[in-house]
Amino acid sequence: MTENNPHPRDFLGYGETPPDPRWPGGARLALNLVVNVEEGSEPSFPDGDGFSEAGLTEGGGGGFEGRDLAAESMFEYGARAGFWRILRALRQQGVTATMFACAVALERNPAIAAAIRADGYDICCHGYRWERVQLLGETREAEMVVRAVASLKQTTGAAPAGWYCRYGPSLATRRILVEHGGFLYDSDSYADDLPYYVTALGRPHLIVPYSLTTNDVKFVRGGMSTARQFAEFLIDAFDVLYREGMHSPKMMSVGLHSRVVGHAARVAGLERFLAHVAAHPDVWVCRRQDIARHWLAARPA
Repeated sequence: MTENNPHPRDFLGYGETPPDPRWPGGARLALNLVVNVEEGSEPSFPDGDGFSEAGLTEGGGGGFEGRDLAAESMFEYGARAGFWRILRALRQQGVTATMFACAVALERNPAIAAAIRADGYDICCHGYRWERVQLLGETREAEMVVRAVASLKQTTGAAPAGWYCRYGPSLATRRILVEHGGFLYDSDSYADDLPYYVTALGRPHLIVPYSLTTNDVKFVRGGMSTARQFAEFLIDAFDVLYREGMHSPKMMSVGLHSRVVGHAARVAGLERFLAHVAAHPDVWVCRRQDIARHWLAARPA
């Protein structure tokens, strides 16, 4: 990696012989559940953005210019009802998770911030707001990182361990994160089933990759319609990785959104998946910062 090319492409990775992550307890799979907490941070007319965000909502509206109250209410559902339904599912199975949280979303919902603190979830910052960093410019992006970290310290009592941009980083994001300091990792990659290192500002920087495959976005983007399809899809991915884990352990990320899988008709799929996981030994269900800390210790750069 060079300053002129901060994001060179790597098609080789670990190749045919990925490293043994040596997960705690000899686990065959590290499973990280991710709840995206975005509601209230999205672009909106009340925040002066001049348009209403409809990303990852039920759709079907639009067709006019101006404030979309239907889309706004769908985001509100995630914060008012969906988040708490997901939380109940996690608590019922006694599993932990990571929150991909936008700072403004927690500023505007102290009850969710308190629940995150009480249940011991870790935070991977999803931006100050739910915004496309590629449109900010480097100076503004750096300012928003500082602002987001300060905000999350206030609402959750701790700085975020990681960072994840909306729809990918800018060419400057990793350098900004390393310059800021305090981050164990970022998750702005979908390139592997294991963590890996890149170089930023001449030093190793850990990537804990995420997934848009095992992710409830498929409900909205036409990939699936029912909770059973979601459960089946997640279970298939889990079973393959679990089988591979006999000889080559990996990690699995499951992405969840309060306004998507937080609906009753969809959360049933999450419940089925969690019950399937619970029936298997040697699975490390963990937070993202746990994966990062383990990798930094067991597989230093």
